[in-house]
Amino acid sequence: MSSADHLAAIDLLRARDFPAAPGRSEHGYGGPGFHVAELATHDQLWDDDGTAHEETEAQCEAERDALAVLLTERWGEPQVFGLTGVLIRVMAQEADGAGEPIPDPWATLSESVPDLHLWRVEGHWIALGVARWGERLAVQLLAVITVVDPP
Repeated sequence: MSSADHLAAIDLLRARDFPAAPGRSEHGYGGPGFHVAELATHDQLWDDDGTAHEETEAQCEAERDALAVLLTERWGEPQVFGLTGVLIRVMAQEADGAGEPIPDPWATLSESVPDLHLWRVEGHWIALGVARWGERLAVQLLAVITVVDPP
């Protein structure tokens, strides 16, 4: 997909109602208050020595950065929002029930996305991130549209 296709997907999801229940959609997945669009997925082979995987991650990050430039032209500079602290809170909550539960999409994103480029636009949060799926050695370019405030 091109940057124009990615922008069209983001605009489409911004205009759509949020699903009443969590589930898959033609663009990715969503739930009450959020859409997560899987804009690009790059899978790797299990026997890769790591070189191709690093190149694929760099390519996906370059796609994110190019799309971020276009969104910055529309909405101004994004915040860069790290999700490591969110992941720690999610793990603590799951382990012993300590603290307040983290809502989706933030809890799910924290499992695979280290940071997001984040804009606040007309009552919605719009975010771009690169998900890294461990053993699968896959990376995904994600766009998030949500009314759920970041934790």
